[in-house]
Amino acid sequence: MKNLLLRNMINKYKGLPVQARAAFWFLICAFLQKGISSITTPIFTRLMTTDEYGQFSVFNTWSGLLAVIITLNLDRSSYTRGLVLYSEDRKEFISSMQGLSFTLTVLSLLIYIPLRNYFNSLLSLTTIQVISMIAIIWLATVFQFWASEQRVVLSYRKLVALTLIVSLVRPSLGILLVNRAKDKVTARILGMVAVDLIAYIGIFIFQIIKGKKFFSFRFWKYAILFNLPLIPHYLSSSVLSGSDRIMISKMVGNSEAGIYNLAYSVSLIMTMFNAALLQTIEPWLYKKIKEKQFEKMSKIAYMAFIIIAGVNIILISIAPEVIRIFAPPEYYQAIWVVPPVAMSVYFTFIYYFFSVFEFYYEKTQYVMVSTMTSALMNIVLNYILIKLCGYQAAGYTTLFCDMLYAAFHYFFMAKICRQQTECKQPYSTKLIILISVAFIVVGFIFMVTYKFTLIRYLLIIIISFAVFLKRKTAINSIKQLTKLKDN
Repeated sequence: MKNLLLRNMINKYKGLPVQARAAFWFLICAFLQKGISSITTPIFTRLMTTDEYGQFSVFNTWSGLLAVIITLNLDRSSYTRGLVLYSEDRKEFISSMQGLSFTLTVLSLLIYIPLRNYFNSLLSLTTIQVISMIAIIWLATVFQFWASEQRVVLSYRKLVALTLIVSLVRPSLGILLVNRAKDKVTARILGMVAVDLIAYIGIFIFQIIKGKKFFSFRFWKYAILFNLPLIPHYLSSSVLSGSDRIMISKMVGNSEAGIYNLAYSVSLIMTMFNAALLQTIEPWLYKKIKEKQFEKMSKIAYMAFIIIAGVNIILISIAPEVIRIFAPPEYYQAIWVVPPVAMSVYFTFIYYFFSVFEFYYEKTQYVMVSTMTSALMNIVLNYILIKLCGYQAAGYTTLFCDMLYAAFHYFFMAKICRQQTECKQPYSTKLIILISVAFIVVGFIFMVTYKFTLIRYLLIIIISFAVFLKRKTAINSIKQLTKLKDN
């Protein structure tokens, strides 16, 4: 019976079109990268003190911010668009992008080295850590150039294999080095550099040789002119997602930054569900906008909102247990940061349903206004509230600013609908507010019960029983979401 079931599953998989198989494996790649990183977190939190873990989290945050400046985020939308736009000269385009990325990285090093004392003080990092960061940023771009090409040509086997190897070896080497080193932060960083260098340098050399164009005025001009106007948006996005850890480190201490980062990392596990749903929903949304079938969009949106809210409620309800698994007792205060950050994950999901209108109708200036305003608000509120209330306040500023971000996109979507769709707006403002408020209220109720374990468990049982009674509705909703590509 089991063999027959397995055979049927294999036959169904083989019967899928290559696009569907590729999409499945690309999703697996994303889960591998985030999943293995999450699994190894409990090991690192036990090998490193809260102060050391905080230093490492600050290093990662600076990496995200400086990647925008060092590489201009060349591996983002401009590169994918270029792969399609210059499909006939794809090899030359790819090799020239590798050349441009390498050139920008070398220029960054030439600026950093004479001014290293200033930058080291600004970043609170050592010279070897900063140079390692620049190397990691460049190597990540090398990999993303290659990975994007694999996705465009639907070649998933090599991508899955390399992703799996790197995802396993990176933390394994990191654990080995951290366990033996006195400077555990630098040891972990050097472990990352070593793995990335071995894994990705061959890709860089291969693509340069294959394309035979390190420099191309046409392709370099295209990439720079496309990406430069987006730098404020990319920087604002990085600030919105990472400024809190840097500010906590500077204003309170590395130890508190480490505790906060653990809560943030645990909460962001749920972004895997966001990615899984969006991969199916986003192309479908564009299709429905084109066909002006807005009534279908709203039904799917509400189901998706409830599912993501439910997944995050699960995390919030068991946050004390999750934190105990992920870290030793000195990190336990992280439980109070999980609820607001998990709630912010919900709002970073729902904004996609509004922003697709901005991208479809090419109103990207609205995206920039939303991102920059929310990022500025995040910095101001963090500066005020961390001083007044402590590092845990950063979780609430993150929640507020992500709510603001979603509200901005909703406002601009409504404006676009008035201009482009004869005022046909796909979503009910009242219903979205109702779902969101209910989610926040339930989330905070669970947070209040963190000190009353029996009451919290009773609430979990009651909600689980209610979900069980409505299981058919939930299953049908999930089935509808999985069939979107056919509609």
